[in-house]
Amino acid sequence: MKKNLVCLALASALIVPAFHAQTTEPWTKIPTPPLHEFKPVQPKRIDLKNGVVIFLQEDHELPFIDGTINIRGGSREEPANKAGMLDMYGDVWRTSGTAAMDGDAMDDALEAKAAKIETSADIDSTALTWSSLKTDFDTVFPQTIDLLLHPSFKPEKLELAQQQMATGIARRNDDAGGILAREVGKVVYGAASPYARQPEFSTVLGVTADDLKQWHDKTVVGSNLLVSVIGDFDSATMEKKLRDTFEKLPKGEPFKSLKGDFPGPKPGVYFVNKDDVNQSNISIAGLGTMRNNPDLYALSVMNEIFSGGFGSRLTQSVRTKLGLAYAVGGGYGATYDHPGIFRVQAGTKSASTVAATKAMLEEINRLKSVPPTETELRNAREQLLNSFIFRYDSRAKVLSEQVMLAFYGYPADFLEKYKAGIEKVTAADVSRVAAKYIDTSKLAIVVVGNSGDLGSSLKDLGPVTDVDITIPPPPAGMGN
Repeated sequence: MKKNLVCLALASALIVPAFHAQTTEPWTKIPTPPLHEFKPVQPKRIDLKNGVVIFLQEDHELPFIDGTINIRGGSREEPANKAGMLDMYGDVWRTSGTAAMDGDAMDDALEAKAAKIETSADIDSTALTWSSLKTDFDTVFPQTIDLLLHPSFKPEKLELAQQQMATGIARRNDDAGGILAREVGKVVYGAASPYARQPEFSTVLGVTADDLKQWHDKTVVGSNLLVSVIGDFDSATMEKKLRDTFEKLPKGEPFKSLKGDFPGPKPGVYFVNKDDVNQSNISIAGLGTMRNNPDLYALSVMNEIFSGGFGSRLTQSVRTKLGLAYAVGGGYGATYDHPGIFRVQAGTKSASTVAATKAMLEEINRLKSVPPTETELRNAREQLLNSFIFRYDSRAKVLSEQVMLAFYGYPADFLEKYKAGIEKVTAADVSRVAAKYIDTSKLAIVVVGNSGDLGSSLKDLGPVTDVDITIPPPPAGMGN
């Protein structure tokens, strides 16, 4: 036994120096291997003659089948004098149910099967979704189609939705962050823009059940529908079921995308006084771009360098170095079919409102005048590429993105080009797009805060416009 212990000790004595003799390289010197080619599992696309587009994505991990029917046309197309109609449409469609099964009975039937059927509305679309065990698909799917084709839009359910929206209108000035988001949209797009207008008591209470029915009849036609199904099914069998259902729909007139003018904001300072707060919410804002812009990749890298996390220029300066904001961020926004918003936002104590705003403006100007370092460029590209894969790490996410691309008319390989696009971005590209797209003379500053505690005058930032957020009361004889 002693002999064995002695041998073990001698062996250890010989091995340990060998380990100490090895040279350890810093981890920063270890080369990063290239990412594998991005090839997500694509859904099957089926185009019907009546314009309906179907996407099928098999996923046998769990015994569920989920589906969505996206319908073109949303709140941006609703009449201005009925603003809020689509929000209520999304609720009343489901709560009313159908002639065969009202909404309450549908709730009970679905709850018994742990299934769901939901409706919703967005700025450019409405949607009908369902989810069930695969064994219940042949029960839940027909109920979904009944709701699609035979909604009842009951007046009493509309009245309930109107009351709920009226409550929201009455309380919309409670939250400073909500006020800021709302007013930034108005300043950038214009108060009358369908991308910024807001429901009022008069517009909400003026909506009728007939309005909802007319909208439904106008939009639920073959040329407006994109149907996507994912789950534990056989594609050939599912395709037949969907064809048998949706080929019966009339083609109808496709809902044309809204075309609008986007002149951008009138420069200046827009101030909303909220005397029950001790801090300011600030946004520096202007027009952004669309996702089909060839410069999207360079703009994405620029955003990452500028405000992509704790190591970004904006955070390091305004928050870490100067201590002027506990939350700061933003970037050059891009949406699918209309310009997004370029915004830089911060929350700060009232007395440092002007100082924080000036610090943000300085960083915006630095983005244009100081090229990114090689370290900034490398870190930004790596962060974008490493996080990109997690946006599409499931078949459900890939399906959702493919539906979105088809909805807006983007090429199906749009995602596959992303990796190469980001990898090609150079420091010169970042400087070029910063100079091209960011013009501080075309930016507006929106502040929501307490006028009595601001310290320095907002006039130091430019001409000030006081924004009235008083909520108009319901017209006489309308509502309570």
